[in-house]
Amino acid sequence: MLREHLIKPILGHKYPTIAYGQGVFLYDEDGKVYLDASSGAVTAGIGHGVQDIIDAMQEQAGKVSFVYRSQFTSEPAEALAAKLSDLAPGQDYWSFFVNSGSEATETAMKIAIQHWQEQGRHGKNKVISRRMSYHGITMGALSMSGHTLRRRRFVPLLEDFPVVAPPYCYRCPLHSVHPSCGMACADDLETAIRRIGTEHIAAFIAEPIVGAAGGALTPPPGYYARIKAICERHELLFIADEVMTGIGRTGAMFAMEHDGVEPDLIALGKGMSAGYTPMAATMVKDHVMAPILQGSRSVMAGHTYSANPQSAAVSLAVLHYIEQHGLVQQAADRGRYLLAKLQQLADGIPIIGDVRGRGLLLGIEFVQDHATKEPFPAAAGLTSRVIEKAMQKGLLVYPASGAIDGVGDAILVAPPMVITEAELDLLAKLLEAAIREVMDELAPPAPDADTEVT
Repeated sequence: MLREHLIKPILGHKYPTIAYGQGVFLYDEDGKVYLDASSGAVTAGIGHGVQDIIDAMQEQAGKVSFVYRSQFTSEPAEALAAKLSDLAPGQDYWSFFVNSGSEATETAMKIAIQHWQEQGRHGKNKVISRRMSYHGITMGALSMSGHTLRRRRFVPLLEDFPVVAPPYCYRCPLHSVHPSCGMACADDLETAIRRIGTEHIAAFIAEPIVGAAGGALTPPPGYYARIKAICERHELLFIADEVMTGIGRTGAMFAMEHDGVEPDLIALGKGMSAGYTPMAATMVKDHVMAPILQGSRSVMAGHTYSANPQSAAVSLAVLHYIEQHGLVQQAADRGRYLLAKLQQLADGIPIIGDVRGRGLLLGIEFVQDHATKEPFPAAAGLTSRVIEKAMQKGLLVYPASGAIDGVGDAILVAPPMVITEAELDLLAKLLEAAIREVMDELAPPAPDADTEVT
């Protein structure tokens, strides 16, 4: 066997080689078909092989694919920034374009800190977050993340930003029950601010629906209105990490629309280019930019490929495609259909503890005891087994953490917004078969009929 040169997620693991994709399906070089029930990494929102996007790629490539942002702007980048502002809650955002969600959240952190520096408030340099959260893999983004497993190797190098309880109604970390709790998890932010001191805090960052770190944790209604009010009362900027939830995924163009909240900054990625090109954005409200415009007039961030015209043209084409085909509403409708399907599975499969989420961002948490909600031990490798079994059957789902502090199992089910009801039926059928086979493998062997019980 020839040695490998590509560093893959698991070294030595045999990965199938992709040949092509079409719609919600992927095909490997051996001809095996996979239903992409996770949109890759919750990214391919409009499906694979869309000709409109391919045409936009070719058209822009025929003009110019790269310019450096300190030398030129471009029509696609200007148009994309204007379009995102038109679509966003409040419609008064600037955009700083980067290449990945990690870069978008880290840039949001930097802009939030610079916002206060430009006003002479240099002590406001912390960005606090929730204990179950994931904002990216760069050091700054990981410092803001409460994803236990992804932080573990680098803890000595990271800031200790995640301190606030997550809105995890299935396993309330504050040992309360909604609605009698009065949303104590939201008030935990105010407790943390008073403990740390508002003079030290620049911003609070949160995913509207917690993805990889919580398996689609979805707060109760009114949670984010409470969060935004606390931030305003204590002079914190609110950063919404919409890298996974943004651009239609939850049945609204931006997930924060469900709560009627206008974040001060928004991080986007994944769905804004639907996987057709690396592209992400940090969106910044006018009032956050104002001190910078009146001061240094320069945001201290930047990357070689920032505002790349090729990627901007592709992202703009994706946004137009989503609007033209009514995919935001379709995500809401198909999401309700899929949620009902998954809830039916939960009724008949005892290791499914909870089904949650919104639109086409849904999560399944697994437990070994339905009554006590006790998670499986890490040694059981349940999430990996479900994902592997599903893939064997031609279904792709996404790993997530479940239970408090990441000790537990969950998956995300997040197919492209173009999926049909017939394809959702197939998804549910394949997923049920995979989970049942894993459950059967974990079941203790039945006692031998010839063995005397004493």
